[in-house]
Parts: sequence; structure tokens; C-alpha cells
Amino acid sequence: MIVKPIKTTIFIENGNLLSFVEKNIKKLPEKSILVVTSKIVALAEGSTVKTYTKKEKLEIIKQESDAYIKTKLTSLTLKDGMLMAASGVDESNANGKLILLPKDSFQTADFLYRSLKKKYRLKKFGILITDSRTFPLRQGVTGIALGFAGFNGIRDYRGLSDIFGRKFIFSTTNIADCLATSAVLVMGEGNEKQPLALIENAPIEFTNKKMKKDSISITIEDDLYKPLLQSLIKRIKKR
Repeated sequence: MIVKPIKTTIFIENGNLLSFVEKNIKKLPEKSILVVTSKIVALAEGSTVKTYTKKEKLEIIKQESDAYIKTKLTSLTLKDGMLMAASGVDESNANGKLILLPKDSFQTADFLYRSLKKKYRLKKFGILITDSRTFPLRQGVTGIALGFAGFNGIRDYRGLSDIFGRKFIFSTTNIADCLATSAVLVMGEGNEKQPLALIENAPIEFTNKKMKKDSISITIEDDLYKPLLQSLIKRIKKR
């Protein structure tokens, strides 16, 4: 698999995202995946807050969240079926503003997928919208998929056999997040100016089926870590 970051000019807020992509990518190879950072998707939507105080920022984080816990270091939130810090509200590379998460990354991914597939006359092609996240008990950020189109986000091993013939009961691979992490690694988090990337030769299954928001998520009730999360929350409250 090859992942190539694409250096561009700075994306201007309320700019045309499709035109920006077409300007910076003259050719899209067959069976490739175009990666787009969620930040320029949000900027294209105008999903920003111009001025804010610490109190106002906290209120914005609360408003953006579906569930909220304030800690000493940050605000732990649940948003769009994902656990994250501060509802995904970001100050980096924002020129003094707050950048919110895109309104509907799956819808944007589907629009870009169908538009670019037609323009470049592709039979098999994918779009992936990424963000970066921290994960419990791990340092630093890795990539996560906020939306995607043109390929299946999950590889299901359930019912198949391992090398010794034992049947898999629970195993699935989150293809979308794995690809997002590889892309975020080369795109960077600082002043690289690489909001786009191209993935080629990825071991994925392409599809024209429209992806749903819950394509790679599960409910809290079905989450393997539910008992641990509930226990930790109770301990935090006791302190």
C-alpha cells in the first residue's frame, strides 16, 4: 500500500471544496482512495466560531456534545457516536478561531465520491474524511475516519477459520480507521500544508453502496469496554 500526501495552498474558509480538490489533483488513479482532512471540510461549511473566551469555548464544547464530563485536563465528550476530547473542537491551524467538526462527513464523502468518480471516469474509487484522536492509555494522536464512501469500512472475519481451523466469533477489522491512521501519519499535524492524500493498492473491497453513519460504530450497550468505562466514571465522580 502506498500513501502519498499532497501539498496545497491554505484552504480559505467558505471555499469550494470540490474545486479545491480538482485544482490540486490533476489525475486520480483507478482503485485509489482520496483522503481529505476534516478540517478543510469544516472550513468549507463555515463551521467555525470567530471569537471566544474560555467560558464561551466551554459552552460551545457542551453544545456540540451528546454527553459531557469536565476533567482537570480537558472535557471528555461523546459526539456522533464517538468518544473524544472537547467535542472535536480544534484551535490548531485555525488562525484564532475555533473549528468545529463537519456537520455530516458521510454526506460530504458521498458527494465527493460521486462527483470525482464521474469527472475522472473511475470505476472503483474511494473517499475518506479523517480526523486525529487520542486514545485511552496511549500517548499522541492517531487517525480516525469521520466519513467515507466507495469502499467497505469493515472486514468481517466472523464465521471464518484461523490458521488452526478455529472459527472466529467476534473478529472484525476496522478498515476505515486503519486507512485514516496511515494517512494522518504522512499528512502531519503541524504546518505541513498537506490536507489531502492519495492511497493506492490498499487491501480493500470497493463498493458503490452508500455508507451509513453507523457503518463502523457500535452502541455503548454493545461496547466491549462498557463495564470498565462505567467503573472509571463512578470512581471519578467519587473523587
